[in-house]
Amino acid sequence: MQQAAHNIYASMQKEGLSGRALEAQVLTRAANLLKECQNRWETEGHEERFDTAVCFNQKVWALFQAELGDAENPLPRELKENLLNLSIFIDSRLIDALIKPTPELLTAVININLNIAAGLSEKPNPEANTPPLSGSAMKSFAA
Repeated sequence: MQQAAHNIYASMQKEGLSGRALEAQVLTRAANLLKECQNRWETEGHEERFDTAVCFNQKVWALFQAELGDAENPLPRELKENLLNLSIFIDSRLIDALIKPTPELLTAVININLNIAAGLSEKPNPEANTPPLSGSAMKSFAA
């Protein structure tokens, strides 16, 4: 599982992605892994896909939590607090899915990941100087 996450991240780095673009790609990949679980819920290999997808999402959000909690993180305080609160919801939803697996429990996490990825993919206002969510830590994701 960890090797799969590392391979996904490594392939994104090879594409030359960094900062916001890298975070958007990682969140999109996390959403796609969960969506694949939903689409192939009762097919062979489901348990392994599910475990891989949930673990990958937990790692992504644990990284964001660590970075958002860092005093050196340059994001505005209110944004950091909102994202940390969102990460608590995601943790809770993923734990619920592990306890009582149902495809419906994954929908909220998929939507959140895709919406944040879309926001990160937008061209930032140059005057806003909006940094990525995770600083440089995403480069070591799943190492």
